[in-house]
Amino acid sequence: MQSRVHTVFGFGFPYGTLAVNISGCFLIGVLATLAEERGLLNREARVLLLVGALGSYTTFSTFGWETLTLLRNDQVLRAAANVGLSTIAGVFAAWLGMTLARAPWN
Repeated sequence: MQSRVHTVFGFGFPYGTLAVNISGCFLIGVLATLAEERGLLNREARVLLLVGALGSYTTFSTFGWETLTLLRNDQVLRAAANVGLSTIAGVFAAWLGMTLARAPWN
């Protein structure tokens, strides 16, 4: 996913990492809500999917390194944008996933 995002948006900002982290937040919002509120997953499956699969899918360490690289290259505004967008969009994506998982059509 990161490569495709960079092909479209370029390499001046860590768009690929941002896309992966936001989509991971969305998925954890959906899966955690379904697991907790609808008993969709047993404890072992929940740990496997939420901690294992999504934990390895998202890229927090890459986010940290790319932000540090931006700062080291005197791109403070881009670094701040990366932190702000990742945090705000990630929380919003998790909320959206939870909200959709609770939707009446499910």
